Amino acid sequence: MGLVARHAEAAGIPTLCLSSALDITRAVNPPRTAFLDFPLGHTAGIPGDPEAQWRILSDALSSFDAMSAPGSIRRLPWRWSENEDWKEEAFAGGDDRRPRHDTPQYQNDEDRRKAEGKSFPSCPVCR
Repeated sequence: MGLVARHAEAAGIPTLCLSSALDITRAVNPPRTAFLDFPLGHTAGIPGDPEAQWRILSDALSSFDAMSAPGSIRRLPWRWSENEDWKEEAFAGGDDRRPRHDTPQYQNDEDRRKAEGKSFPSCPVCR
């Protein structure tokens, strides 16, 4: 997403990435990032806690006021849990993602038809 963010910024659209992968974020160097030390896939907070998710999002968006230097990273003060045990569990488990396919996978036939017909509206950033 950092690469997309840089292109959007070049087109005059301010961006903010919300990340829980600090090393990857630093490597990609998006214009500005709010970082949470949360498990991957849970960047906006604990599932089922919309109140905390809203506060995290609000806190992240306030980063626009504080970050002016390109590549800025703001560490948000939120904690996933009282201790760091979740990190041991996250790093100890195997990869349970679905295998990738060589052929495109579509949610439904309409998505397939649109993709195969290349009938996408043009992107204002990519022009």
